[in-house]
Amino acid sequence: MPHTVALLAAASKDQGPGATLRIVLLASLIGAGLLAWFLLRGYRSDDNNDAND
Repeated sequence: MPHTVALLAAASKDQGPGATLRIVLLASLIGAGLLAWFLLRGYRSDDNNDAND
């Protein structure tokens, strides 16, 4: 039994936190872009939003 555990431990392909960090980084960049778009779209100078027609 100890040989099986050692074999499984050696055969596991643990890549560390690399994939998780890539997903978190990508999601945060997309979230920051959407947040910037949402906040900055109110600063457009359209004439359509004027109350004085």
